[in-house]
Amino acid sequence: MTRKSFVLMSLALFCAGAAAQEYEIPYTEWGVPDFQGVWKHATVMPFERPEALGEQRTYSEEDVLELERRVQQQFDADNEPLDPDRPAPVVAESLPPIGNYDLFWRDDAQFLPTIGGEFRTSAIVEPANGRMPDVRPEARERMLAARGGRQGRSNDGPEGRSLGERCLVGFGNLSGPVMSPVIYNSHLQFVQSPGYITIVAEMVHDARIIPIGGERNPAAAAQRKWMGDAIGRWEGDTLVVETQYFNNWHSLRGLPVDNITITETFRRESDFKLIYGFRVNDPSVFAGEFYGEYPLSRINEPIYEYACHEGNYGMFGILQGARRLEVMSEFEAGDESEQ
Repeated sequence: MTRKSFVLMSLALFCAGAAAQEYEIPYTEWGVPDFQGVWKHATVMPFERPEALGEQRTYSEEDVLELERRVQQQFDADNEPLDPDRPAPVVAESLPPIGNYDLFWRDDAQFLPTIGGEFRTSAIVEPANGRMPDVRPEARERMLAARGGRQGRSNDGPEGRSLGERCLVGFGNLSGPVMSPVIYNSHLQFVQSPGYITIVAEMVHDARIIPIGGERNPAAAAQRKWMGDAIGRWEGDTLVVETQYFNNWHSLRGLPVDNITITETFRRESDFKLIYGFRVNDPSVFAGEFYGEYPLSRINEPIYEYACHEGNYGMFGILQGARRLEVMSEFEAGDESEQ
């Protein structure tokens, strides 16, 4: 994409933010804001602000052009054909950025949409440094104890692998806690009916069914659903969703979520933009609350079935390989003992 195209794109996004002040929100036939449709959850804006930016909340248009230019250059470089005669990678070194997926499969963001006309430097805007508050040491210890002392993933059984690998929930928290974009399938479909709103994530077909109004189910604390127990309400034209009681195996960026409360907001800024806000409160994990926002872009495309385990032999291969290594280790230990 040319620099001129970048300029035109950025100006269009900036003007769209200004026009949002005069925007007339569409309503459903039962009188609430209409969010229905498919929204793309993709942006080059990071979750946390780079520390070097300090309390710089926004970028200038010139900064955005340079940022998007660098992203496009990296995208083009990653898209270069590989040399079929290249040597195998060294085991101790990491794979290239694309790893096991080339760009045919990925759907990386290449632009920075605005929020209220601002080019944000991070999704988190509170605290002022744009970063998560300090994590209490006991929180990591509690997470480790919940995993039986295991750090990271293990090959003892399928339970030792991540939830995404097991196709239980979408990896990267696309469906929460704190709905965040991932490298592909970052599409969310909103379906509304009187008294409910459902958010379907294309990644691993997660579906959050959110009742509007009413009281929380007393059994929610014991049930511990994967995506938590959510209750929604309307505050003017903004949908507010409070979610608690996530499954104990879930996590937020590697941190426990068993005591967390996430208050999310959804509001339309234009026909083609939905602003998703999130406030995270868990005194047992964080030294304070934090708040942030993501822009969702409307697309005229359907979402597709994410058939995670059809023809997927990765899990079998991982576990069978681990068992094979154990047998080889026992065999080698036996040879050494005979000597």
